[in-house]
Formats: sequence, C-alpha cells, structure tokens
Amino acid sequence: MEYVTAAPHPRSEAAAPLRSGRRSLAVALLCGALGAAVVLLATRQRWAAGTATVAGGAFPLTAKGNDVTGVPAALAIVGLAALVAVFAVRKAGRLLVAALLALSGAGIAAAALVAASDSSALDEKAAQVSGDTSATVGALTHTGWPYVAAVGGALILLAGLLALRYGSLWPAMSGRYERGADRPRRTARPADPERPEEIWKALDRGEDPTGA
Repeated sequence: MEYVTAAPHPRSEAAAPLRSGRRSLAVALLCGALGAAVVLLATRQRWAAGTATVAGGAFPLTAKGNDVTGVPAALAIVGLAALVAVFAVRKAGRLLVAALLALSGAGIAAAALVAASDSSALDEKAAQVSGDTSATVGALTHTGWPYVAAVGGALILLAGLLALRYGSLWPAMSGRYERGADRPRRTARPADPERPEEIWKALDRGEDPTGA
C-alpha cells in the first residue's frame, strides 16, 4: 500500500517567515529595552568599597559603577538608540545598525567584567581624602553589580544578534509614511455659493471655494 504525503499548503509556508519575524522582533525589543534598563540601574549602584588611612584612622570609601567606569552606561544609551534606529533604516543600513547594537552589548559586558575587580576609582578617592598621592585603598571589597551590568550587556548583545539574523523580516517605520505619500490627494469639492458657511470652511482649509 502506497502512502501519499500531502504537500504543505502555500499559505502556511508564506506565514512561517512572518511568524518568525514577529517572534524575533518581540524578543529583541524586550531584550534590548530590559538590558539597557538593567545596565543603567546597575551602574548607579555601589560596585566597590574600602578604607583609606586618615590621621591614623580608617575612613570608609565607596565607588558606584559610574565612578569605576563610564563605558557601560554610555554604551547602554548607544544600544537604545540603535534599537530604535533599526526600524528607521532598511537593507544594508539595518545590518549596520544591528551590528552596532550587538557591539554595544558586547562592549558593556566586557567593560563590566573588567571593572568587577578594579580598584583605581577607590585609589583616587583614597589619595584625595588622605592628601597622599601614593595612597591606596585598604580592605577592598566588591559587590555583584558589575556582573548584573554584564548580564544587561548580554541581553543587548542578544537583541543585536536577533536583528542581524531576522532584521530583514521586520517592518520599517518609514513604510507607512511612504505608502501614505503615494495615495492621490482628494480633489476639493467646490463650495456652494448659496451656503456661506461652506465658503468659510473652504477658506479655512486653504482651498479655493470656487474650485478653480
């Protein structure tokens, strides 16, 4: 007995890329926006703490993420701008913006991981409070916030990779306006001279009430 395999319906085959584009778009938007928010939040938290010796005593010092490095916060803003710009460009421009989005996420993760054990910001503060340019921070400790920022960078990186892979299936913001520009303008209907209110309305719209 022979079995005949039914051919896939053409409509279902055409809908598959559309569904993939919608899913990837939703995931990319969520990852990009969430990642940027996580990075900006993490860079405002305390990343390191220590003490400086001042007049024979220990002076407590702390450093927030932005004190240690300004790279993650700056790249998070770049990533957000690139995420929005992805929908404003097409073809090669979209690939370039998607690559920028991915590189922003990778740069955030790398900078955060490097700064996770950095003590230079606290060393500078120790030198300031002690008046000794060679002073260094003591009892140095670090928090987990640099790694949280790195996770945010990874989310932005994922959004960029999705844009590189599926960006050609995503809509562009300019498409709606271009279609609207191609529509023919309606011809103004001449105002009825027997109805003065129609003449005034036509003049308010900048139309010639005579229809000439």
